[in-house]
Amino acid sequence: MEQLVVSINAAAQTLGLGRTSIYALIKLKRIEAIKVGRRTLLTTASIRRFVEERGSATTH
Repeated sequence: MEQLVVSINAAAQTLGLGRTSIYALIKLKRIEAIKVGRRTLLTTASIRRFVEERGSATTH
């Protein structure tokens, strides 16, 4: 089964960004976050969208 959500740390490592940058993207609503108890998890779909948007922005 495909992973639907990832932790802040996993997303930061995958994207090559710091945790502060990830939280900034959440605040700007560029990446979707959900709370499960005390944990903040990011949807992999929103991370993919973010990467695709960034890729198309640099090619135009």
